[in-house]
Amino acid sequence: MEDKQRKSTWRDVIRGNVLMMGLVSLFTDMSSEMIYPLLPVFISGLVSVGSAAIYVGLMEGIAESVSSLLKIFSGRWSDALGKRKQLVVIGYWISTFSRPAMALSTMGWHVIALRFFDRIGKGIRTSPRDALISDSIGPEMRGRAFSFQRALDHLGAVIGSLSAILILYIFLGYGLWQGRTDSATPAEMSAMKKLFAISLIPGIFAMITLIAKVREIPPGKMDTTGLGVRETEFRPALPRRFFFFLTTVTIFALGNSSDLFLVFYGKTKFQLGLMQVILLWVALHMSKIAFSFLGGYIADRFGRGRSLIIGWAIYALVYLGIARVESQGIFWILILIYGVYYGMTEGAAGALVAEYTSSEHRGKAYGYYHGAIGLAALPASLVFGVFWAKLGPQIAFTIGASLAGLASILLFFLLLSNHAAGKTHST
Repeated sequence: MEDKQRKSTWRDVIRGNVLMMGLVSLFTDMSSEMIYPLLPVFISGLVSVGSAAIYVGLMEGIAESVSSLLKIFSGRWSDALGKRKQLVVIGYWISTFSRPAMALSTMGWHVIALRFFDRIGKGIRTSPRDALISDSIGPEMRGRAFSFQRALDHLGAVIGSLSAILILYIFLGYGLWQGRTDSATPAEMSAMKKLFAISLIPGIFAMITLIAKVREIPPGKMDTTGLGVRETEFRPALPRRFFFFLTTVTIFALGNSSDLFLVFYGKTKFQLGLMQVILLWVALHMSKIAFSFLGGYIADRFGRGRSLIIGWAIYALVYLGIARVESQGIFWILILIYGVYYGMTEGAAGALVAEYTSSEHRGKAYGYYHGAIGLAALPASLVFGVFWAKLGPQIAFTIGASLAGLASILLFFLLLSNHAAGKTHST
């Protein structure tokens, strides 16, 4: 049992550390998404024609894998230090200043290296951040708290992407609408570099909010506002069912390649211009926002495991659809449906990790969780890029859908075993 001073409510979700970390995510994603959806196009202007997909897969695979290793260690470090915030600050600082430096890139490997440093920052901050959020809210509202934080993150992505459209329009005018399937033009490269430099501004706001407004909550300690939770019942640090859950997550992650491939597929198949590429990214994040709160409520009300199964099934269906789509209109509809997958899984997964562990070991648990996902990113994104280049995008998307379906089946059996053991409250 968890001894709570009082149950958390929606008011607790939209104030305190949950709100402040959400705002940090909002400003950070504003900065990141002014750059991220344009990276495949930017790389295409730095490398030979036909090799951009391999560069994107290599960039995402290496960066996310290194980030994931750091997530494992940073979670353990925050448990051992008894402090979360200082690691979060260090991680955000590294990312804030490495992203805009892409404006100086003149070769493909420059972008890969700076993306690598950006993900180092993410690796340092993510596990302590999630542990801090989970310790700042009662268990009955954790799904909604994580969904709220993710919704603000996606809102930042929308604002950042729309800001990118405005800035690029200033430099390119109506040329922003011109579509092509080859590499970026010199004018587009120049405009993107200026945009990347400007992205430093919202990153600075994120750092100010984090340092000034987020409060430290030592692991296992009661939050002075009464919103934190003290664990009183002994539980193993990381029980077996946590590792079974981790196995299903890893299998799913092996088929979960970077979303940049969705954007790149739309650009190459339907000859989208820079404006349409950014609007596609905005549409995806608007869908994520729209379904985040609903997904968090469903997870808290009807079960986090069930919510994950539904989300992974939606992912598989969308990937199968994209592998066969011929209409640009249907492609955009599938991108909107893809946002439902995020809404059903982000809050649910974050809350489920917390339920398996006590506060003192929660940093380690989030480290293993994020680490498993990210370590699978190297084969997921790199192999996806190779399959794309050698076999075609249709085969690559079909393989991703198959792995998502397998993970859904395995998680279903985990829920059945928990039910049989009388532990349905954990799912």
